[in-house]
Amino acid sequence: MNTPVSTKHAAHYTWGGDCDGWHLLKTPAATVIQERMPPGRAEARHFHRRSQQFFFVLAGQAMMEVDGETIRLRQHEGCFIAAGIPHRIRNAAKVASEFLVFSVPPSHGDRVPAAPVANKPAKLSAPKRIKPRP
Repeated sequence: MNTPVSTKHAAHYTWGGDCDGWHLLKTPAATVIQERMPPGRAEARHFHRRSQQFFFVLAGQAMMEVDGETIRLRQHEGCFIAAGIPHRIRNAAKVASEFLVFSVPPSHGDRVPAAPVANKPAKLSAPKRIKPRP
């Protein structure tokens, strides 16, 4: 039986001290998580060996660092991350960011720390599909 899913009833967790996540869908094949990130927060740079992800901003904005490139995502914009591509999301705005993370297969247990990006000027790009590495 299908029933509506919302953050009011979904399993909740916190990460990074004060960031929130809600499991809207959690199956062996895929996950959909809604997250809330306060201003000034960021996740650690990492990649997934198997999981590919799609981030979609519901409210506020987010900065996606993808394979050394910074992409600004505004409300109702998204970004695809192929497996093996180093990335992180951060909130450089003055208001909280809310976004969805779709992972296929699920990314939990498939997170590998990635080295920091070498010091170089930030390059802002429009949202785009990031192609998998050959």
